[in-house]
Amino acid sequence: MKATEVPAIAGAYLFEPTPYADERGFFCRTFDADVVRSVGLDPNAFIQDSVSRSVRGVLRGLHLRSGAGEAKLVRCSYGEIFDVVVDLRPDSPTYRNVASFELSGETQKTLYIPAGCAHGFQALTETTDTSYRIDRPHDPAEDVTIAFDDPELGIPWPLPPTSMSQRDREAPSLAEVLKQRES
Repeated sequence: MKATEVPAIAGAYLFEPTPYADERGFFCRTFDADVVRSVGLDPNAFIQDSVSRSVRGVLRGLHLRSGAGEAKLVRCSYGEIFDVVVDLRPDSPTYRNVASFELSGETQKTLYIPAGCAHGFQALTETTDTSYRIDRPHDPAEDVTIAFDDPELGIPWPLPPTSMSQRDREAPSLAEVLKQRES
């Protein structure tokens, strides 16, 4: 497994395993504490795992947490997703940068997203399982959502959204969220 810095988002990393494939399928390590530690992250900081299942076209996001934020490891364990990160840390050298990735069950790449960044994804295959490993318990009172189609962000979602939560459909613009954070 190797770790590569994501130039567009300071502190973000892409962890790329080496799948071993044969006639039975494949095997690969999807988490390695030593590799995580080698880039300065504490592997023991991740305390909660979750998984979501989506169908083609489902869009989830853009989400982030208020307060101390939430760092996460995201991996598409089955299918394929278009994954997006927006750096919303005012002191970051990559503040307001947007980066996108294609994550898939075939490659099993994992994306580390630092606290203070918004995250969203769109399912590109008929069935998509996305796994999350987060560094603190989820508190719905800290949930923040930003409009997926905010023109200021200009995210090139690959498919028209087929389904999303009401919260995501009604999300405020980035400008509105930033104004609320300043008050």
